[in-house]
Amino acid sequence: MFALPRISRRLLIAAGATSLALAAVPAWAQETVKVGLVAAMSGQSAKSGEAIVRGLSLAIDDINAKGGVLGKKVELVVRDDESNPAKGVIAARELVQREKVVAYFGGIDTPVSMAIVPFANQSKVPFIGVWAAGTPITRNGAAENYVFRVSAVDALVDVALVDYAVKKYAAKKPGMILINNPWGESNEAGLKAALATKNMPNAGVEKFETGDVDLVPQLTRLKDAGADTLFMVANVAPSAQVVKSLDRMGWNVPVVSHWGPAGGRFTELAGPSAEKVHFIQTFSFSGNTSPKAATVFEALKAKYPQIKSAADVTPAVGIANAYDAMHLTALAIAKAGSTDGTKIRDGFYEIGGYDGLIKTYSKPFTKDNHDALSPSDYIFTYFKGDEILPLTN
Repeated sequence: MFALPRISRRLLIAAGATSLALAAVPAWAQETVKVGLVAAMSGQSAKSGEAIVRGLSLAIDDINAKGGVLGKKVELVVRDDESNPAKGVIAARELVQREKVVAYFGGIDTPVSMAIVPFANQSKVPFIGVWAAGTPITRNGAAENYVFRVSAVDALVDVALVDYAVKKYAAKKPGMILINNPWGESNEAGLKAALATKNMPNAGVEKFETGDVDLVPQLTRLKDAGADTLFMVANVAPSAQVVKSLDRMGWNVPVVSHWGPAGGRFTELAGPSAEKVHFIQTFSFSGNTSPKAATVFEALKAKYPQIKSAADVTPAVGIANAYDAMHLTALAIAKAGSTDGTKIRDGFYEIGGYDGLIKTYSKPFTKDNHDALSPSDYIFTYFKGDEILPLTN
């Protein structure tokens, strides 16, 4: 049986997780509707897991204040996957088979989510991605697909990355520096397809491992091949090593990145050049004047007193994606009128509209489209100190 590491329990308590049911389910829990989360709550990406817990918890507070779903309060059960696919599958099985969650959410890591997808479809309990962007997570080819997502999608992000590089930097021959895992593979395919639509060549594709600390050889090959811009796809720590290797080379090439750097202590790990990296997001509290953003931000500060400004909620994307995903899931359960997994899946298709934090949703899911967000929902951002700020163009 999978046990939650002690560090994760501290993080979850600090984040206000509703439940950490580790032993027998108490009698009162039978009166709740349980939802789960499998995410990185420890390690370099722990801030992403914390953000997701906060977004889910704020939404659950909203839902429970209005009577919950199906006449019951919603309860959150969290498990730490430690960014490990095998541990993620174990955690998913525990949530479904032991904790009896009616739906559960995924975290930052595409390899972990990809490992969970077959179990989600086999067990027929909806699995909702709120960060991992690997295209095959939702487009998994299953005849009965129980995987949904309120997050970016690599195939769409890659089009946005190419468009941005051309518009911002007049890129003509970009290179790719990609993490060597399924997320990197997903983006290699997507970037090559996006470049092909513009009849643009690439300067090459270089891969690297999470633990690599010197990427000068790979970057030198891209430089020698004439790369005028770099597309970067990796999470926090490996992205930081790319930036530090560029500094050692003295190569001041523009870096257009997927959103991996937002998931943790990027500026601390990468140093001053972290601020040069432009990366994609789906949401930012900074400079956001929408009434919904203001309301949620005030609720965030009230629930978590350590938050004083927008700089304290990095990464906001984890909060926003999770917040909207929880509300949409509650709507699906209400539409289902049941906690049966197949009925909840079908309930997602019946959602009409929802005034969310990221946008106003209109029929966000269909049988042919399990992704609620589109390229028009993406923004480009950069770090200023510890704060993620939107770029105007």
